[in-house]
Amino acid sequence: MRLERRAAASGWMGVLAPVFAVLAAALGAALLFAVMGKDPLSCLHSLFIAPLADAAGVSELALKATPLLLCAIGIAVGVQANVWNIGAEGQFTMGAITGGAVALWLGPDGGWFVLPLVLLAGVLGGMAWAGIAALLRTRFNAHEILVTLMLSYVAIQILGWLVRGPMQDPDGFNFPQSRQFEPAATLPLLFEGGRVTIAALFALAAVPAGALLLGRTLIGYRIRVVGLAPGAARYAGFSETAAVWFCLLLSGGLAGLAGVAEVAGPVGQLLPTISPGYGFAAIIVAFLGRLRPVGILLAAVLMALLYLGGEGLQITQQVPLAATGVIQGMLLLFLLGADVLVLYRIRFGARAHG
Repeated sequence: MRLERRAAASGWMGVLAPVFAVLAAALGAALLFAVMGKDPLSCLHSLFIAPLADAAGVSELALKATPLLLCAIGIAVGVQANVWNIGAEGQFTMGAITGGAVALWLGPDGGWFVLPLVLLAGVLGGMAWAGIAALLRTRFNAHEILVTLMLSYVAIQILGWLVRGPMQDPDGFNFPQSRQFEPAATLPLLFEGGRVTIAALFALAAVPAGALLLGRTLIGYRIRVVGLAPGAARYAGFSETAAVWFCLLLSGGLAGLAGVAEVAGPVGQLLPTISPGYGFAAIIVAFLGRLRPVGILLAAVLMALLYLGGEGLQITQQVPLAATGVIQGMLLLFLLGADVLVLYRIRFGARAHG
């Protein structure tokens, strides 16, 4: 058995590959539930249908889709230039730390300007953390995959130290957490009765902005040329270094915005664990959405549904939350497999010679 590259990849199959991956992942999830001794249909209902049964569930869905969408669009822009930011989780965490620090510092005495400063600090924190990877890539040729990934764990450790030390709430009975943010430093709710904040509007605005950047601007054109044909980009005078810096700073800034929106929104304080893995799941979201902003929006909603449904599975079916991670992994595996079959066909038998 061998893979043989197709003369031309089918455009329709490229579009339908994510659909096949989702269906295959759902089938794999059903088999997983059956092996665990659970009713597959009941579990699939709890995973995909039950979270959308009421307005509160839809609100929670939007809440979880927001950070996924912001992080994934930044990742997708970078991939267009062959810049692989695997560390959105760390930039998310650093954005939460820097924005949270400003919220704790200015909150008690601040006015209307506090919230913009908190959001700006979060964006700058994410950009600075991604900037480390950009510097190491452009000056020392250190691969950004390794650097951004390792920096994620550094950021998580810094957060854990801060909430157990300098930023720990003195009235918190020694729990590892900061003080609650003042109302002036928190994001307004999008509507009463839910937890989703105006950060959802920021995420939605990133969809047309990302599409405009990649499809209608000179910067987007240069990014695509650098990613597809580095030699041609150098010949045309397009700087690969500038593309690396732009993509990583943009991706880090969006991830930082997602992080500060999380702590200034539903969380309301700094905790040792802020993200359930949004930064890593955003990688799946970016590729499931075919690196296109509109597709990423749909993929973010699906991934948010998996998070929300996974929490429901714990309560209604007593299924471990780790099963959600397994389903996410299956989704990525089937997506990559579908992409391979779009580009290659399977051949059996001996290879022809002559």
